[in-house]
Amino acid sequence: MNKSLIAIAIGAALSLSSGASLAAAPADWSQVSATDVTLFYPGVSPVEWVTKGTEHGGARALRKGEVCADCHSEEAADIGQTIVSGEKNEPNPIAGKAPAINAKVQATHDGENLYLRFTWQQPAASGSAKMDEVNPVKIAYMIEDGNKVELAEQGGCWGSCHNGVRSMPGGDDAKTKYVKDGSLANGVFYDLNQWRSGENKAFDGYVAEERVMEGGTALIGAEGKNDNGNWSVVFTRKLSGGEGDVSLASGKVYNFGFAIHDDSANGRYHHVSLGLKLGIDAEADINAAK
Repeated sequence: MNKSLIAIAIGAALSLSSGASLAAAPADWSQVSATDVTLFYPGVSPVEWVTKGTEHGGARALRKGEVCADCHSEEAADIGQTIVSGEKNEPNPIAGKAPAINAKVQATHDGENLYLRFTWQQPAASGSAKMDEVNPVKIAYMIEDGNKVELAEQGGCWGSCHNGVRSMPGGDDAKTKYVKDGSLANGVFYDLNQWRSGENKAFDGYVAEERVMEGGTALIGAEGKNDNGNWSVVFTRKLSGGEGDVSLASGKVYNFGFAIHDDSANGRYHHVSLGLKLGIDAEADINAAK
C-alpha cells in the first residue's frame, strides 16, 4: 500500500473512533424536536420470559400483536424499581443501582447522513465494583427494518435478549446476543451502533446469528461529552450502508431501541428502552426530519 492510501485509511479509522472528522451535525439542537424516553433496568427479563404466559401476563397481548409500550410506557420507572430491588427478575441485585434513566432523543438528517443525539443526566453511582473499568458509560442503539426479527416491532431490541447468553444466570460465557433465525442474507438482523466513553470509540456492527461489533460502513462516528453529570452523545451515520447496515429512506419507519450502560456496567446490567419507532421524514416516536 502506498503512503497516500495509508494516510486515507488512518484518517478514516480516526474519524470513526473519535468523531474528529464528522459530517456537520446541527449547530443548534434546540431547534430539533426531542422525544422523552424512560430507560429502565430489566434484570433477567429475556425474550423467553417475555413470551411465556405463565410468567409474564403480557404474553397473550403480544401474541395478538400488541406492543410492549402499549402496556408499559407509563410504568417503566416502576418496573425498573421492582427489578433493581431484587423483588422480581434479578437474582443478584446491586445496592444503589439506579432503577431508571430519563433520556431525550433527537434526530435529523441532511439527505445523506442521519444525526442522532441522546442526552441524559447521569444517576448517582451505586458504589459497587466496576464491571467495565475502562468505560464508565456506553450507549448503543439498534435499528431493524421489515419486522423480520421476531418481536422487533413490538419490543425494539428485545428480540436479541435470550436467557442462554453470557451474563445471564447459567448462560454460556461464549454466547453473545443473537436473533432467532438471524441471517444478513435474508435481512434478519439488527443494525447496531455503539459508543464507549473511556475508549472514546464508536463501533458499527450488527446482531444476527451472533453479535458482531464491526464490519458496518454506515457509521461515520460518534462524539460524547459529560458536562457536570449531563451526558450528550451524537451519532453520525450515512443513510445508506453495506452489509449489516440498515439502509434508511425518506418516508419510511424503522424499529428502534437503545440502551445505556451506566455506572461502569457490562452485559445485561444496563438500562433499556421499550420498543420505539424511528421515522425518516415520517411520523414516529422519533422523527428525523430534513
